[in-house]
Amino acid sequence: MFEAVAFYLFAFLTISMFFIVVTTSQALYALTALAAGMIFISAFFFILGADFLGAVQIIVYTGAVMALYAFGMMFFDTTREVKEKLGNKYIILGLTTFAAVLVVVIFSAPMVSSNITAFYPMVEGAGNTQEVGLVLFTKYLVPFEVAAVMLLVAMVAGIVLAGKKMDNSLTLMSEVEIDETNKKVLS
Repeated sequence: MFEAVAFYLFAFLTISMFFIVVTTSQALYALTALAAGMIFISAFFFILGADFLGAVQIIVYTGAVMALYAFGMMFFDTTREVKEKLGNKYIILGLTTFAAVLVVVIFSAPMVSSNITAFYPMVEGAGNTQEVGLVLFTKYLVPFEVAAVMLLVAMVAGIVLAGKKMDNSLTLMSEVEIDETNKKVLS
């Protein structure tokens, strides 16, 4: 009974948070709701007894959203009203319908299939963390390493793109030049 009540409560809260993310025009509200939604998703892992995955969900994904939050506060004018240019309504409706049907098919396929077998069955005496490590570093080793390399490339690209906007280095400027730059920025 407790699991059912907790599931429906967290499902409602998660859907509500993600609804706020896609409907609000304020970037900071959207990022706050996104962080809350990620935390509510971790509750599902805790309900299922996957404590390691729940903790990783909170640390990694919510931490990443908080990094987005910081960048959103630093780089975007969040007080400015965002005006979106809408495309063709029929294309948007068609893609949305296709995505919805695809999600339903993906989630209903295991329910109607009678030949579901686990490729990596549970090992006696191994905990949740050991099981995740076993599957991650055997079956999914290559995708795990590719994801790590992609994150490294994205980090380096972000640093390069951020560095291109900095024409002057404060460490190479004299104090008079720094004061003149500050006066220009403040005026």
